[in-house]
Amino acid sequence: MATDPFLQRFNLTLNVKGTNGCSSSTELFPDPGYAGRRNVYQASKGRVYVVGQYDARVIDALSCRTSLSEFRHLDRDVIFIGSFDQDEDKHWTYVSAAQRPELPFEKR
Repeated sequence: MATDPFLQRFNLTLNVKGTNGCSSSTELFPDPGYAGRRNVYQASKGRVYVVGQYDARVIDALSCRTSLSEFRHLDRDVIFIGSFDQDEDKHWTYVSAAQRPELPFEKR
């Protein structure tokens, strides 16, 4: 089971705005209680990966098109640029790679 039925469940939405004026919005895998960190990576061909514990999204930076991807289909040669995560006060924030190194996800 990927979620604990006794933990709070938060719905997360990813809003994307491209440099050429495009925009899109997509729902991410729900946060089943403090498992919602999303690592962000720069991939090839202008793509950005938003990778969570249970899901991965591929964003085309030119069209703002977002798609769900299986982990095995993601390129491995990527650059970690930051994470969306909770701070010490449990507030969502963006943490750049300069502020904190990449954190691995727990194996379950």
